[in-house]
Amino acid sequence: MASGKMEGPSAPGVRRDPYEVLCVSRDSSDQEIKSAYRKLALKYHPDKNTSNPEASELFKEVAYSYSILSDPEKRRQYDAAGFEALEHESMDMEIDLSNLGTVNTMFAALFSKLGVPIKTTIAATVLEEALNGTVTVRPLPLGTSSNGKVDKQCAHFFSVTISEQQAQSGVVIRVASAAQSKFKLLYFEHEPNGGYGLALQEDSEKTGKVTSAGMYFLHFQVYRMDSTVNALAMAKDPEAAFFKRLEGLQPCEVSELKPGTHIFAVYGDNFFKPASYTIEAICAKSYEDTTEKLKEIEAKILAKRNDLRQFEVEYRKALARFQEVTNKYNQEKQSVDELLKQRDVIQSSFTTVRALINATGVTTSSSKLPNEDNRSDIPVEDGSSDGKDKASKKKWFYLNLNRSDKKG
Repeated sequence: MASGKMEGPSAPGVRRDPYEVLCVSRDSSDQEIKSAYRKLALKYHPDKNTSNPEASELFKEVAYSYSILSDPEKRRQYDAAGFEALEHESMDMEIDLSNLGTVNTMFAALFSKLGVPIKTTIAATVLEEALNGTVTVRPLPLGTSSNGKVDKQCAHFFSVTISEQQAQSGVVIRVASAAQSKFKLLYFEHEPNGGYGLALQEDSEKTGKVTSAGMYFLHFQVYRMDSTVNALAMAKDPEAAFFKRLEGLQPCEVSELKPGTHIFAVYGDNFFKPASYTIEAICAKSYEDTTEKLKEIEAKILAKRNDLRQFEVEYRKALARFQEVTNKYNQEKQSVDELLKQRDVIQSSFTTVRALINATGVTTSSSKLPNEDNRSDIPVEDGSSDGKDKASKKKWFYLNLNRSDKKG
């Protein structure tokens, strides 16, 4: 495959064939790809290579390649048409909080507080201790719960032992935090050397007044939601966010557990403080109705995702047509207004009144009725009421004068 420049800020500088990066063949199974990724991620993890700056870039390249090949849809798109077929090629990579430093951690915490989804990777020390089998594991019987508080970038390990009957019924592992702490729920597989290799992880999500994460091993396909897909779509096009809301739906890699002992862990993912949590191990035998409802709703959501994909095409066409019609409406309205305006001007031209505009901009009329100019010169007749008033005033005035003269 041809290499090209990456757009994502956390992605490696140059893209190489993901199969080549992970040293696997194109027909490799999901498990083979996962194992190859785990080995390379531990090999190039920044915590283990503080004196080797190239290791950080190799770690990003390994993480980016795995993000493609671990997702069935992205892998299919890449196999069909290379990097160009990937819709979210600028996806952000997971960051290692233990390698950020105080200042960068504060910025990451701020962005997270503002609602920007930030994926974090698990500290290499935790993965290495698990792989070496040097972690402390607490038993968690089915049907019980355990409360705890785990430090940031640390993990509490639990063992869940299930019987044949319980395995057939299905098992659910859930973690919740009333303090809305950030955490990861991890599932580890047994390694030949006696250690534990990371197989699954679920980031906590805010649901109401708590944060929670769960793993459902119920013999049917259960899906997990990657909220960053929707966030990236919203950043590119707010209208597309609704249609991409279910695109983050990804199938969980493990749908059932075999009888025996299984290892789970709660990883503290807070930026500065410990994470409070309650972990529960539940046998689905007591929740048969709930299990059936979950199976039905998963199928409905999956069908709805397909419906949204088709509806988006229909919506885009209708929106384009609406914009076209709206533009035509505005143009026609302007055209009609202009025609009516011209009509009013033409109709007002049929008049004998000659309009004049004085210096103040006020329109006055210069036309007058016949003989109107001479009306002010017509004298008032003696018989008018005004003439009588004036005569009476003069007589009264002279009377007073005459009386005063007589007294003198």
